[in-house]
Amino acid sequence: MTAPALSGKVALVAGATRGAGRAIAVELARAGAVVYATGRSSRVDGRSEIDRPETIEETGELIAAVGGDGAALRVDHLDPDQVRALVERIDGEHGRLDILVNDIFGGDRYAQFGTALWEHDLDGGLRMLRMGIDTHVITSHFALPLLIRRPGGLVVEMTDGTAEYNVAYRHQVGFFYDLVKAAVQRMTTALAYEMAPHGGAAVAVTPGWLRSENMLDAFGVTEDNWRDALEQVPHFAISETPTFVGRAVTALAADPNVGEFSGGVVSSGQLAQRYGFTDVDGSRPDCWRYLVEVQDRDLPANTDGYR
Repeated sequence: MTAPALSGKVALVAGATRGAGRAIAVELARAGAVVYATGRSSRVDGRSEIDRPETIEETGELIAAVGGDGAALRVDHLDPDQVRALVERIDGEHGRLDILVNDIFGGDRYAQFGTALWEHDLDGGLRMLRMGIDTHVITSHFALPLLIRRPGGLVVEMTDGTAEYNVAYRHQVGFFYDLVKAAVQRMTTALAYEMAPHGGAAVAVTPGWLRSENMLDAFGVTEDNWRDALEQVPHFAISETPTFVGRAVTALAADPNVGEFSGGVVSSGQLAQRYGFTDVDGSRPDCWRYLVEVQDRDLPANTDGYR
C-alpha cells in the first residue's frame, strides 16, 4: 500500500478556524501530514472579533474525521509569546516543521469596499493591516528557524488575486484591503529569496470566489443550494468550495519541484490544471481567468482606466 503523499511531514496552518484555512488543514491531514491548526474562535474562550460561530475545535474534529493527526489550538498570532510557545511545542513534539500556511486574516470585517482612504474608518483600516500583515510576519519570524532546519521547507502565503490581476489598484475593495494583499505578495517574494539558501520555497496561493461560510451566509444559501444565489449574481457560478484550494495547497506541498513556483502567486484554478485535481463536484473552476475574460468586461473603467 502506498503511503499518503505527505506522510512524515509536519504542517502548521495558521488561521484555520473556517474557510480556506480550515479546508487546507483538513486536506493536508488527509494526505498524511501531522497538522497543527490554529485560530482564535473557541468553544472555551468564545468568538473572536470576527464574531462567527465556527470554532477551532470544530476544525480539529474535521481533521480527526478524515483520519488525520495533529492538534487544533487557540492561538492569537498577533501575540508573539503565544506564537513562540506554539512553535516550541511543535519542535518539542516533532522536532521539525515542513509546511507553514499563513492564512490569518479576517480583516475583511473592517473593509469598507469602494471607500477612499480619507473616507475609510482609520481604526478599522489599521486593524486590518495588523490582522493581515503583522500576523504573517510574527508567525514567520518564529516558525522559519524550525522550517529551514531541513531542506524542502515550504511557506504558503494565502492571498486574494493573482499577481497579474493585482497589478492595478483594486479600488473597489479599498485602500487597506488592497494594501494587505499587495504586502502578502511582497512577503512571498522576500521569503523565497531568504529561504532559497536553505533549500526552501515560498509560494502565494489565491483561491477564487470562495464559498466560505461567511459568503454563503451573505447570499442566504448553504452549500447544498448555493446555486440559488445565481439569480442574484450569475457570476457566482464560477465560485468554488474551500476544499478546492485545500487540494491545491496539498498538491503543491507534495510536489518535489515546488521550488519552480517559489516567489510567485498561483491560483487554485491554475494548480488544478497542473496537478489534475477537481473541486468536490468534479469541476475545475478558474475564477481569475473568468474575471478577466468574462466578468470584468461588464464593468466600467474608472478615470485611470482601472476596473
